Amino acid sequence: MATYPEDCLYTREHEWIRVEDDVGVIGITDYAQEALGDIVYVELPSVGDHFSQGEPFGNVESVKAVSELYMPVSGEVVEINEDLAESPQLVNEDPYGDGWMVKITLSDPTELETLMSASEYEEYVKEERQKEK
Repeated sequence: MATYPEDCLYTREHEWIRVEDDVGVIGITDYAQEALGDIVYVELPSVGDHFSQGEPFGNVESVKAVSELYMPVSGEVVEINEDLAESPQLVNEDPYGDGWMVKITLSDPTELETLMSASEYEEYVKEERQKEK
């Protein structure tokens, strides 16, 4: 059974956010990358773009499908992971580390309260897997 980092919060769309000094680091979960298969392309927004919570901010293309990425909280993009342009497989290899996607400044930190903890997300994933069977 996969375990999910305790220092992250999670969405029902399988994104994670880790807040470090008022900056949110965002990526997709291990469950999401596993479901997608080998990732071949990642489309990310530009620095300076603003997004609302739940709004699409990019796409992940795998050998199986193209999936939209959804912003876990509202904010402004302050950095994108440039390494993913040349090495999209980093999302498969290290989804919570080198495979991060964007960093944002949070415009409404209270939105973090709407996200799931690691244990809540793990339970959610168990339910998702049961539906797949």
